[in-house]
Amino acid sequence: MKKTYKIEVDCANCANLMEETSNKVEGVNKATVNFMAQKMIVEFDDDADVDAIMKNVLKACKKVEPDCEIEL
Repeated sequence: MKKTYKIEVDCANCANLMEETSNKVEGVNKATVNFMAQKMIVEFDDDADVDAIMKNVLKACKKVEPDCEIEL
């Protein structure tokens, strides 16, 4: 399953850090952050608890970029 989320991030380097961090979160198969479009595309297993995983993704991203936002 693939979902797209609107994000707010200030710079391309921060977006790259968010992508790297998101890919380390358990339950995320692949995360891609597009700084120019301000979007994050996340792939999950079909039976994944998407809401719980995305809360962990947001928490992990806030550790590397405190100002980032992901519209869940």
